[in-house]
Amino acid sequence: MNIPSDPAILLSFINTKLRDFYPDLHSLCSDLGVEEEDIRSSLASIDYEYSPEQNQFI
Repeated sequence: MNIPSDPAILLSFINTKLRDFYPDLHSLCSDLGVEEEDIRSSLASIDYEYSPEQNQFI
């Protein structure tokens, strides 16, 4: 699957997918065939980190 490359758009895309379809980031990345570290790194560039408790990037 092609995911957004712009970090701000990626944030919205990932958080929506996490909220609506996935119990955690690992499941999302596995299903979409993307590296978890790539997502974390991209969103860290705009000061967002994954919160397992909230299952979203905050």
